[in-house]
Amino acid sequence: MLGARSKGLEQKVFGRPAAFLVRHHVRPNVVTVMGTVAFAGSALTLFPLGYLWPGAVVLGLIATTDALDGTMARLAGMESKWGAFLDSTLDRVADGAMLLGLTIYLALLGETWGVIAGAAAIAAAGLVPYARARAGALGYDASVGIAERTDRLVIALVTALLTGFGLPWWVLAGGLGLITVGSLVTVGQRTAAVHRQWREAAE
Repeated sequence: MLGARSKGLEQKVFGRPAAFLVRHHVRPNVVTVMGTVAFAGSALTLFPLGYLWPGAVVLGLIATTDALDGTMARLAGMESKWGAFLDSTLDRVADGAMLLGLTIYLALLGETWGVIAGAAAIAAAGLVPYARARAGALGYDASVGIAERTDRLVIALVTALLTGFGLPWWVLAGGLGLITVGSLVTVGQRTAAVHRQWREAAE
């Protein structure tokens, strides 16, 4: 979850737990799947039931352990394309579940604009990793943008936390709107980066 900007921190925080699990023959991919199930299950249960701040805390705690599987894979020498694919794919499942849970909460409140904001966030956030993956498949680098996964998670969980503590529903809807705008800007930045690389290669 934390991305390339904090690999050193991830190693310091998760090095010992990862080493412990590796010694006990726990496979990194198992941790990946279990983390996703816990995250998605919590999001689709706690948020629709109205437990916004407990849900935000629980998901925040689960999300901080997302780097555990990668640390385990590096320690065990088990890094693979399959593991990277599985981790990236399940990240999309977790993200979608979180945004869907928040959207369902707003739908149950009967807040139409909140539901629209949630639906837009789900669609826009899904475009961000697609743009990068498609660029990579074509041989381009699109690892730029103002709204990476960590940024989107923080916005969603913080606004859910604040709403759960008593702020009006539009704070959460505003957070979802911010995710939408940030995601679309990021897609635009990645599109521009790929176009620039394509033009440079064609010259």
